[in-house]
Amino acid sequence: MAVLAELARLVAFPTVSNRPVTALAAHMAERAEALGFRVERFDSPTEEGKTNIVASIGPAGTDGLVLSGHMDVVPTEGQPWTSDPFAVTERDGKLYGRGTADMKGFLAATMEALSRIPSSAYKRELVLVWTHDEEVGCVGSGHLAHSLEHAGRTLPEACLIGEPTDFQVLRMHPGHVGVGVDISGAAAHSSRPDLGINAIVGASKVVESLQELAKELEEETRLEAFLERPWVAFNVAKIRGGSAINIVPDSCRVELGYRPLPGMEATDVYERVAERLRSLDLGAATATADLIRVTPAMLTRDGTELAGLLEPHALPCDRPAASFATDGGNLAKVGAAPLIFGPGSITVAHQADEWIATADLIRAVDVIEDVVRTRCC
Repeated sequence: MAVLAELARLVAFPTVSNRPVTALAAHMAERAEALGFRVERFDSPTEEGKTNIVASIGPAGTDGLVLSGHMDVVPTEGQPWTSDPFAVTERDGKLYGRGTADMKGFLAATMEALSRIPSSAYKRELVLVWTHDEEVGCVGSGHLAHSLEHAGRTLPEACLIGEPTDFQVLRMHPGHVGVGVDISGAAAHSSRPDLGINAIVGASKVVESLQELAKELEEETRLEAFLERPWVAFNVAKIRGGSAINIVPDSCRVELGYRPLPGMEATDVYERVAERLRSLDLGAATATADLIRVTPAMLTRDGTELAGLLEPHALPCDRPAASFATDGGNLAKVGAAPLIFGPGSITVAHQADEWIATADLIRAVDVIEDVVRTRCC
């Protein structure tokens, strides 16, 4: 079938997040242009070889539908693959390859579905949003949202993000924020530590204070009926400092991550970290915080029109919340009310021998075609 061939083409692009994505982006743009779409490219302002693709068809500004997915994949190095990760291998009703589930299967199914719809059929606008570097903090969608905001542009409210959910409809997820804390002291010879200010000792006090904050956050629960872990997960992840065993260290850096809950401002906890540092007694040492990256949480209201369109195709779920972050938090900044729904399972994503069921990929083509025709044609 054509969708299987298209998936094989997409997987063959080795779009690991530390590599360029432009070749795949060009392919997706060419496919869209051949179907009559108007295509725009939004290059990364910070990195060569990275671009987002926005393709639209139908009357502009008619609040139709967004279909969105990311073009990058996670690395394969060091994983025990039993076949070439960048060549689709079919066996026992499964299609193996990096990105088959997360989420080139959705991209392939979308392009096959749209090939069945004549360009003259659209009465509402359909917008395709293909992003780069989702896997490293939704970087591409962050750049795109900023560009659209700056231009005063919005996206249609109905927005389907085709992450692998086993065809369950999810309307919320936590975000992920990275924070760095720099502790500054003064160097001295280790024979006279009293002449220096030990930044690592200061960092130990910072870490202790941050762990106290983590315990506070565990008590501040919300959305208990929807979230498996209804509190802000907080992780002190990295620490580095010092240059030699005979030098009092004059600097140390602690890096942490936390996951804001749906409905929370992404930087609320960062402000609490900064406030703790201001009130912490570090003696003569100082500590300052900076944001490393911000991936917003997502919370879409219940009962949207798109949810109704997806309901006949969806499998039941106990909690309408994803445990992982998506581009949805960024796209919500420009008018979208995203829902997460797609073929494949997140349980096999990022692993060796990632796969999607052949039947699910074929089913996804029919589902996407039906949703697009109902909403936009």
